[in-house]
Amino acid sequence: MTARTEHARRLFAGIASDYDRWAQLLSFGQDARWHDVMVNHLAPALPDSGASVLDVATGTAAVAIAITRRYGCRVTGVDQSPEMLDRGRVQVEAAGLAERIELAEARAEDLPFDDGVFDALTHTYLLRYVDDPAATLAELARVLRPGGIMASLEFGVPRGAALPAWRAWTRIGLPTAGLVAGDGWYETGRFLGPSIEGFWAEHPLDSVLGMWAEAGMRDVRWQRLSVGGGLVIRGVRT
Repeated sequence: MTARTEHARRLFAGIASDYDRWAQLLSFGQDARWHDVMVNHLAPALPDSGASVLDVATGTAAVAIAITRRYGCRVTGVDQSPEMLDRGRVQVEAAGLAERIELAEARAEDLPFDDGVFDALTHTYLLRYVDDPAATLAELARVLRPGGIMASLEFGVPRGAALPAWRAWTRIGLPTAGLVAGDGWYETGRFLGPSIEGFWAEHPLDSVLGMWAEAGMRDVRWQRLSVGGGLVIRGVRT
């Protein structure tokens, strides 16, 4: 386990129990809206309820639940955090979707599935937590069938007039709110802003889009959400 992976596991272990509530509050309700935008991109690959979807970095299964409700398909959700998965199982049971959603511990960099077995794949806030984004994207594409759709959601960095307000919120507002939220949220609040900016400084959008293409994805498109605070990317497996 690398230092980056270990840090991610420790970070999420501290916020799993109340992740969904605070994720919505601290994003001003945008987190769930961004999920819906990403999930809507899967429609061409999921024509019927017999389809199979892999949700990577599923966390507390919010996206897996949204996919199943939208399409009636089966979803496998994987995450490297056992604490987040435990919370996810509670959420799945409460939603009455235990027969359609299976959650398992696994790393995005080394998925325990055969080639081309899923009709669609989603991943959420993943690439900042892996050591090699390009190799990880190639591994995700590997398990998609030809013609399958991959869609992702990542935090973005706003441009222009919105940037100072975003920086003030991520550098001051989030850590302060984390003190109120308690547990691991203060550390999370301090980590997010520098982590997001650092990722995009090291991996500009054109570079990430190139990684998608090199992984075997075509028709790669992207969409900025909420003045750039969120970024959805989708592509089709060759």
